[in-house]
Amino acid sequence: NRKKMYEGEVPIDWGFAEALAFGSILENGYFIRMSGQDSKRGTFSHRHAVLVDEENEREYVPLNHISDNQGFIEIINSPLSEFSVLGFEYGYSLSDPKTLVLWEAQFGDFVNGAQIMIDQFISSSEVKWHRMSGLVMLLPHGYEGQGPEHSSARLERFLQLCSSNNMQVCNCSTPAQYFHLLRRQMLRAYRKPLIIMSPKSLLRLPEAGSALDDISMGIFREVLHDPETKGNEQKITRLLFCSGKIYYDLRKFREEQGVENVAIARMEQIYPYPLEQVADVMQLYPQLKEVFWVQEEPRNQGAWDFLRDRLHAQLPSGCYYKSITRPPSPSPAAGLSSIHREEQEELVRKALL
Repeated sequence: NRKKMYEGEVPIDWGFAEALAFGSILENGYFIRMSGQDSKRGTFSHRHAVLVDEENEREYVPLNHISDNQGFIEIINSPLSEFSVLGFEYGYSLSDPKTLVLWEAQFGDFVNGAQIMIDQFISSSEVKWHRMSGLVMLLPHGYEGQGPEHSSARLERFLQLCSSNNMQVCNCSTPAQYFHLLRRQMLRAYRKPLIIMSPKSLLRLPEAGSALDDISMGIFREVLHDPETKGNEQKITRLLFCSGKIYYDLRKFREEQGVENVAIARMEQIYPYPLEQVADVMQLYPQLKEVFWVQEEPRNQGAWDFLRDRLHAQLPSGCYYKSITRPPSPSPAAGLSSIHREEQEELVRKALL
């Protein structure tokens, strides 16, 4: 399949986009270190970056055999101690800014075991001690009916810590965006922590694949316009802003119902807040009357509290504005998949009808 992706016969998926990003970073002379509870294979069997000989258990890493002058990549299956492992990787990122250091949670929900490291060091080391870190945190996030312990990386907690351009918080919706985001992290002349709400079901969703040209010629875009409204901007009266996987649910329902007056924009970078890019999207639609923020998370979680005033300040004159969310809840998600499906269907219906 990856050979077909490389030749442009089928869309590029997340695992291959990541491998291409790693390979190109190594070719640029940088080093890569990744650790996590199942990072060699990938929790969702999407990476397979380390191959193991069944007869002698020797390991082979294809990414370390690209060219003679490349950097070196090390991928480690770490212990189930988020606090200690994230602390070690943070320290590693301080000691070597020319190494892309990534820590991957098995599920984003488990990152709360490392909250002390996030609060005391990752979010605030630059303002407290003038120490910059390029650490990348990959936190699988998305509501897919797996219950309250396997749905949320607590996006709201990271956004609450955002200030003074201290870190980046992103939620990519395509493999190409992820590719360019990883490359941007190393090619910049400075280092900032990068928090990525990484995908689960999107890893293999055909609609979420990227064209080869998006990888080879594109750049990371903080906000993605709605490609399906091009040429019909005059018809759009409602604009939905969302982030991550919910986009594909909204797009599918819009197509099924034949809705033609609603555009869906994706906020791929939530912090630093993409002020100019949001304004560009709103200006595309001269007949705009409604702007909604749509999220899978409960109202008291997710990005809504962070974005509410920021989006409101940019509304065109006379626009109606509200959020479409799950009801407020102390738990991230419902425990039954049947309840999850009912909630998801109701959320999408409210956003589009």
